[in-house]
Amino acid sequence: MKAADRRKAIVNMLLSSTEPISGGKLSDEFGVSRQIIVQDITVLKGSGYGILSTHNGYIIQQSPLKERVFKMYHTTEQTEDELTTIVNLGGTVVDVFVGPKGFGKMTAALIIFSPLHIKQFIEGVRSGKSTELMNITGGYHYHTVRAESEQMLDEIERALKSKSYIAPEK
Repeated sequence: MKAADRRKAIVNMLLSSTEPISGGKLSDEFGVSRQIIVQDITVLKGSGYGILSTHNGYIIQQSPLKERVFKMYHTTEQTEDELTTIVNLGGTVVDVFVGPKGFGKMTAALIIFSPLHIKQFIEGVRSGKSTELMNITGGYHYHTVRAESEQMLDEIERALKSKSYIAPEK
């Protein structure tokens, strides 16, 4: 894994965690030394990420990343293309959620930001180890997407609309 990809993964882990993450855990997760993790954290702090080092590990207070929620509608066969479209334009698919009538909101964390993550997710669905939440709402679902700028999110939205993956307004 390249350093830039590892740093993106570190940010996503910190943003998705409700508890501090130790340098040792990050080191084990990415197969690098703790010194490399310390260097990554230093680079991320210099890039504007409000990462704090605590006695329990790292936490993130603020992120320069922007987020947007997209209401989606497509078939299972189009899922891979949907995710690829977002990732290729620099986005991270943070989660998926649905709100079926009578059940309340159901959310699943995804943290998909690379072709490898897409492949792993799609293999899980195809093998039957996973199922897509959109199946219980007839293809309708929401994704929280993170990107470095509002312009990137705008580009992602345009691309998803051009492929008719954004759910039509009622």
